[in-house]
Amino acid sequence: MTSASRGFLGRRRTDADPSRIPPGQYVTTGFPVLSAGPTPHTPVDRWTFSLRGAVDEPVSWTWDEFRALGSEDITTDIHCVTKWSKLDTERTGVSLDTVLAGVHTSARHALVFCDGGYTTNLPIADLTGGKAWIVHSFAGAPLEAQHGGPARLLVPHLYFWKSAKWVRGLELRDEDEPGFWERYGYHNYGDPWKEQRYSGD
Repeated sequence: MTSASRGFLGRRRTDADPSRIPPGQYVTTGFPVLSAGPTPHTPVDRWTFSLRGAVDEPVSWTWDEFRALGSEDITTDIHCVTKWSKLDTERTGVSLDTVLAGVHTSARHALVFCDGGYTTNLPIADLTGGKAWIVHSFAGAPLEAQHGGPARLLVPHLYFWKSAKWVRGLELRDEDEPGFWERYGYHNYGDPWKEQRYSGD
């Protein structure tokens, strides 16, 4: 079951540069919350992040070990498949380039897995090259659970459902496997500039 926060639509901005807004989107000043189920609340002393699957050796980090990999600040626009966009969001997190550095794999795909059982699938090429992060802070504060805290994936060039909340790791795969929403008819890739919302778009 999908749940939304009160005031889900938020306030619409009318002053945004149209070149930054994908087709069919509107810009909001609020931050809508949409989830497929209950919000997990994992304390950081029990949180881990793991790489498994098509790797020479699985690896896992505790919260402190993961944070010690080094973080960077990211300012980016985000675009939800439900048609809202939010511009210039400020986050801090660990680049997937850093996470995957030194990992030996022939995998071309990843299945992201999360607390609560959520999954989503992405090509490895969309997680590397400065395109994706595991973020732990929003606007200088720890990421709240309703927004995916303690950590969520951020892949801003794709629709926001690909930026999985409550992320716990990646299963690297030789073959693609659809995730939660993809199995329910959402587009397998999700490019907002091509309006790839649903299967067949």
